Amino acid sequence: MLKTARTSVMNFENAIRGARNPMNSWGRYDSYTDENGNFVLGENDLSLATRLCKAGSDHRKFVRQIFISVDITAPLYWWKEYDTYKVSTVANSTSTMHKLTSAPITMDDFSCDKLSPASYEQMKIFVNYIESLRLSFVETKDKAVWYDIIQLLPSSYNQLRTCTLNYETLHNIYFARRHHKLDEWHVFCEWIESLPYAKELICYE
Repeated sequence: MLKTARTSVMNFENAIRGARNPMNSWGRYDSYTDENGNFVLGENDLSLATRLCKAGSDHRKFVRQIFISVDITAPLYWWKEYDTYKVSTVANSTSTMHKLTSAPITMDDFSCDKLSPASYEQMKIFVNYIESLRLSFVETKDKAVWYDIIQLLPSSYNQLRTCTLNYETLHNIYFARRHHKLDEWHVFCEWIESLPYAKELICYE
């Protein structure tokens, strides 16, 4: 299971204007912001941006200045793979260290959508046991019980992170992960495809 929320795309105008710096071609800038506050690439700017992107990473530097902020909720086993991408990414996550024991631990806290019925029933038993440990910790503050919870926590536990990336990083992620075995990567790549001008600036061959 993977969910995205609160997507914001920023700095398009500055990035495109900067893309014109090498040739001093600012007079051909024809992008604008519409009545809904959306950035619209003009015909000239879209043509330039497309050519630069297809010319390779040395020429498409401007996409590194198009920033995205998004809330992603995903299981720990997916975050482990996402953490491969350390360049031009920032993330603030909910804290298992500080807040894991502050609310009941239920099946809704885990990605269980792919479990067989038999495995799902076993997971329910296990989650109930972890919740009993949480209740014990709340009552006793015994650090040994807290360690039981932390070390037993399944990798299917869902964590929310607010992430900041740029279009260059998303280009690399998209082509590395779009055919991945994990369905969560397919959902993430579909989100990438939904971003403004993703077809022209991120998902092109």
